[in-house]
Amino acid sequence: MAKQTVAFTNFTAGELSPRLDGRTDLNKYFNGTKTLENMLIHPHGGASRRSGTKFIHEVKTSSAQTRLIPFEFSTTQTYIMEFGNQYIRFYKDQGIITESNKTISGATQANPGVITATSHGYSNGDHVIITSVVGMTELNGKTFKVANKTTNTFQIQDVDGNNVNTTGYTAYGSAGVANKIYEIASPYVTADLPTIKFAQSADLMYLVHPGYAIRKLSRSGHTNWTITTPSLVTSEDKTVSAVTKANPGVVTTSTTHGLLEGDFVTFTNIGGMTQLNGNVYKVGTVGSTTTFNLQDSSGTNLNTSSYGTFSAGGSDTVNKLTDPVLNTTTDYFPSSVTFFEQRLVFAGSNNNPQTLWFSKSGSYENFTTGSADADAMVYTIASNKVNAIRYMSAQRSLIVGTVGGEFVVSGSGTTLPITPTNVQIQKQSSYGAANVDAVQIENVTMFLQRAKRKIRELTYNLNIDQYQAQDMTLLAEHISDGGILEMAYQQEPDSILWCVRSDGTLLGLTYARTEQVVGWHRHIVGGAFGSGQAVVESVASIPTDSNEDELYVIVKRTINSVTRRYVEYLTLFDYGTDQTDAFFVDSGLTYSGGATTSISGLNHLEGQSVTILADGATHPNKTVSSGAITLDRSSTKVHIGLPYTSLLQTMRIESQSNEGTSQSKTKRINEVTLRLHETVGVEVGASLTDMERIPFRSSAAAMDTAVPLFTGDKQVEFRDDFNTDGHVYVRQTQPLPLTLLSIYPMLTVNDG
Repeated sequence: MAKQTVAFTNFTAGELSPRLDGRTDLNKYFNGTKTLENMLIHPHGGASRRSGTKFIHEVKTSSAQTRLIPFEFSTTQTYIMEFGNQYIRFYKDQGIITESNKTISGATQANPGVITATSHGYSNGDHVIITSVVGMTELNGKTFKVANKTTNTFQIQDVDGNNVNTTGYTAYGSAGVANKIYEIASPYVTADLPTIKFAQSADLMYLVHPGYAIRKLSRSGHTNWTITTPSLVTSEDKTVSAVTKANPGVVTTSTTHGLLEGDFVTFTNIGGMTQLNGNVYKVGTVGSTTTFNLQDSSGTNLNTSSYGTFSAGGSDTVNKLTDPVLNTTTDYFPSSVTFFEQRLVFAGSNNNPQTLWFSKSGSYENFTTGSADADAMVYTIASNKVNAIRYMSAQRSLIVGTVGGEFVVSGSGTTLPITPTNVQIQKQSSYGAANVDAVQIENVTMFLQRAKRKIRELTYNLNIDQYQAQDMTLLAEHISDGGILEMAYQQEPDSILWCVRSDGTLLGLTYARTEQVVGWHRHIVGGAFGSGQAVVESVASIPTDSNEDELYVIVKRTINSVTRRYVEYLTLFDYGTDQTDAFFVDSGLTYSGGATTSISGLNHLEGQSVTILADGATHPNKTVSSGAITLDRSSTKVHIGLPYTSLLQTMRIESQSNEGTSQSKTKRINEVTLRLHETVGVEVGASLTDMERIPFRSSAAAMDTAVPLFTGDKQVEFRDDFNTDGHVYVRQTQPLPLTLLSIYPMLTVNDG
């Protein structure tokens, strides 16, 4: 028997496929893991326990799926938007945006409770957050639905619409404020949220969906957002000189209109017959070069007999519409949008699935075509199959992903901008894309292949003068079982592509192309949904001017036997040097203040067993009752939330012996050395049923203080038997940090 020490010096290959078990001929085998759960891979090699998620707010309607979309004006003006069934809410700085305070002057002990707030201006169904009430403190920090409002009062309901019985609450004393959650109406219903595509320029965002007219979302302030249908220009305006009151109405233009039967038109600034303004109509019979009959958008003659009498004002105009702006039928609504070379680009309507519409250069809402370099243009991909466009990505060229392949749109020269006279399109590959927006990482486009199982890296190869699409799941084909539904990129502190899997698992891909780092990791957030794990339904990231981008998720759980959907924020990994700031709980909140044993404001975790870090030390779990817990000891900084487990399992240990490979030979791990960084509370073992907690408290440390974080080597003797596997498990179940730099198992191999 020979004794050997094996070195796992980095984990940059991430979690590898079970089908690679035994592929010791691959270099990445030695940098990979069999299991990597709730652990992040750093590009420089180590693996760390992911930080916890901070609870921000419940979505408006927990019974319905919602989606997160980022809004990025600058690193200091960034928002996360909650898209739900025909509404949008807004989040900033890890909090939900509310309107100005309304002062509370009374609250009744009744069923339902009634709040008095003079001239509150609320409407029934509004959601308000109540804080700072003296006496009836049971109201504080909770969100209520407004019901049976009067000018100065309103009844309170819970977010599910049930009356709130305040009979048993403490009597109202004084003070208190109510803040209405700010939201705006949106046309999108629940079923259509996953396939909304968007593109942003400064404070404007264009939203597209094949079932809806184009929308423009505008921000003027934190609580000043509008969503409108943009008035896109698609041809030169023609002056209207007359409109008859008849069936059908007949329009006369002062010059040749150039319209054909079946064209769609819209009117602006029509005097007298104002009923025409802003609507979309169809051209009926064309009587002459200057006259045509009017029809409604469905093709029925338009009876203008009862309309106002036309009066020419000099600015009366008619404008021809083309596919991207028709708001009458889903056949013409685009499904993709982006910006490219100072143009707004729409693509892929149901009627023309392979067509792209480019705006005039520098004029995003002008789609008037022409032959000048700056004019708008329309281009249709020619292929032997009808392949609907799924995404567009602006790189050195415009990348267009379709159901059947990947194309590049560019000018006729490598450095020339596209124009109506030099635009060209070339097919690069034939993998095909799913109906999920691609993600741009530096000069690379990450797209989801048609079956939603593979993420491909589309990058330009100078040697062959073509884009190539490498499979990012090649060594971890299991990672996307069931399909990927959504993607978001977090650039800082580590480059990670986040993905939502169909079963609600959050996937992370640590990606550093120049360093050849491609490592997958799985994340299961704390809590449960029904009899299974909690479900992540959406993910979005926004940049900041700090060291880390902000990552938000929507998590679906069963809380107190009811389905709840929460917006949560992945807290900063870099919490500094004070371990009391370490946040390793999910859906958690933090108390910071005077020493206390009573922690309230935990209504979102009612009935749940929560894990606790109090003043940097672990605390026995407690069950939340009436939104509160009682600690066993007074503490000044307390993190409370749902527990989760972080786990790393190595691949089968490979070592060379006198008889060759150690694979298939019986072996025994005698001891393991873990190289750790700022870590405490870790377990290690040869199996999940035989784990040993590493001691970190020294004799010099006081028993009533937190164990300080440890950096260095920890050597552990193994209680292992001879077997052919040879795995090392490292686990963290406590709400404490773990950073694993390397693993050094010493083993005995039976060569005979």
